[in-house]
Amino acid sequence: MHPMLNIAVKAARRAGQIINRASLDLDRIQVSKKQHNDFVTEVDKASEAAIIETLTTAYPKHSILAEESGVQDKDSEFQWIIDPLDGTTNFIHGFQYYCVSIALAHKGIITQAVVYDPTRNDLFTASRGSGAYLNERRIRVAKLDRLGDALVGTGFPFRDGAGLDAYCKLFSQMTEACAGLRRPGAAALDLANVAAGRLDAFFEQGINAWDVAAGSLLITEAGGLVGNYTGESDFLHKSEIVAGNPKVYAQMIKILDPFTTTRQSA
Repeated sequence: MHPMLNIAVKAARRAGQIINRASLDLDRIQVSKKQHNDFVTEVDKASEAAIIETLTTAYPKHSILAEESGVQDKDSEFQWIIDPLDGTTNFIHGFQYYCVSIALAHKGIITQAVVYDPTRNDLFTASRGSGAYLNERRIRVAKLDRLGDALVGTGFPFRDGAGLDAYCKLFSQMTEACAGLRRPGAAALDLANVAAGRLDAFFEQGINAWDVAAGSLLITEAGGLVGNYTGESDFLHKSEIVAGNPKVYAQMIKILDPFTTTRQSA
């Protein structure tokens, strides 16, 4: 395992211990609201602090982009992109679908990725050019040819109502086009499950870099494609993503392209 990936795994497991301990007594957790339907807990913060401490102890000069604490820019070619608890709303309710996501970008390109599911002790890892793994076993995206046979993951634009009407139209079209649409509530884990072939594809808009950074490398290292709704590979800071095996990905782009927000912001 690459030394930097090794440190990321150590950080993710540390965070997972904090999350698992807290999950045993959910009633005692302090929850605050960032905005409508967007929650943060003391567990998110404790998890993030443990991750950052582990990474900066090993690599004190590296920059950090983390969901709760924002950017620590140290003018480095290396930036760690961290979601300490993706699926906070699930976690608060005891719905066991959430994860820790840690990625390393070198000059803006994701080179190391860890997604850790603490409830199942599932560790997804990837180093650029070395394949994607689940608990040290090689994983590949599903081999499906047809979107009509595909199980597709997604997420709702939950932070505000803007765009919900257009999204409902998109849901309607995608529901008719695929075998099933699922919305479990943690994009990083959804992407990891696409890499492992458990989901055939995934799409979402209104997302952030820390939601998708690690998952995107898992997908490409597992033989899949990842991009924005127009099919271009520029997705990390564009707040929309589509991922899947190459054939299903191409079929999804035809449906998603009219709904892209990248042209308005270009």
